[in-house]
Amino acid sequence: MAQAFVNSNIQSGKVVVFIKPTCPYSRGTQELLSQLPFKQGRSEFVNITANGDTNEIQDYLQQLTGARPVPRVFIGKECIGGSTDLVNMHERGELLTRLKQIGALQ
Repeated sequence: MAQAFVNSNIQSGKVVVFIKPTCPYSRGTQELLSQLPFKQGRSEFVNITANGDTNEIQDYLQQLTGARPVPRVFIGKECIGGSTDLVNMHERGELLTRLKQIGALQ
């Protein structure tokens, strides 16, 4: 079930972030991404605690991405990592370029 849940949320042309609402890194990631001019429906924050399979979801995220902690940030079908990776990408000027490449920005 965790595998299907994760895979069904990851989509081309979209930024998907798997989060825990109580995690400060998840909140920071949400704050950074919410400042960007996404087209409607091109960004999504998926609360992994909402359905009770949190550990299984994190186990599958580890299998898929090599890391278990959230947030896990996907740009299109590629995981770019977590909060620090996203911030670093943004500071290097690469984030906007990637988001434009997948057609996620206005």
